[in-house]
Amino acid sequence: MEEEQYELRLYVAGKTQKSVTALHNLKTYCEEHLLGKYTLEVIDLLEHPQLAEGDQILAIPTLVKKVPDPVRKIIGDLSNKEKVLVGLDIRTKS
Repeated sequence: MEEEQYELRLYVAGKTQKSVTALHNLKTYCEEHLLGKYTLEVIDLLEHPQLAEGDQILAIPTLVKKVPDPVRKIIGDLSNKEKVLVGLDIRTKS
């Protein structure tokens, strides 16, 4: 059975504490649960504000799981690991 690849986008606005924390938390979870099975694109809306419209970003930081379906969004610094894993539909190994 082939493992699913995850396409993730993290929208941030500069290097605020929340943005830095969200990126750190996300990388930690991905390395722990999706090693080799994900791509992560970080989009700084201060540099590319026009990109917010495509994913309908209303708050930052926001994580968007593009693939696999369904598309999901998680807003905040991603410090609640359980909420992030459920939002990404990642099943932890018991």
